[in-house]
Amino acid sequence: MRPLYIPLPLLILFAGLCGCGADEDLRVASIQLGRSLNADRTVAGHTTKFGPNDTVYISVLTTGRGSGTLSVRWVYAGRVVGEPQKQVAYKDFAATDFQLQSAGGFPVGDYTVEVFLDGQSVGTRAFRVEKQR
Repeated sequence: MRPLYIPLPLLILFAGLCGCGADEDLRVASIQLGRSLNADRTVAGHTTKFGPNDTVYISVLTTGRGSGTLSVRWVYAGRVVGEPQKQVAYKDFAATDFQLQSAGGFPVGDYTVEVFLDGQSVGTRAFRVEKQR
């Protein structure tokens, strides 16, 4: 009986598709922005337009295995209005949420939120606060 021969590139491709081999390091897969969250901390209603009294939620979706620091930088008119951070440790897909609130209401205008994993920027989302009709 002949031994089975599988070319190395094909073996590597198969191992990658089945999830075999070394664990994938923690990484950001997606960034969601909206007015509310689901029970699993993903964003329920995606939007980039908010009213002055809305709460702005961002959900950072990660994959892989590992730990680190997720942080966000909320910016309005060139000024940082918040920089919360969370220590995380995950073994698979996860969602980490942050929120921005203002008791007196947000000024109308353009805002950004930048997401960091261990101090390295992984994405930015722009949003706008508009007067409610």
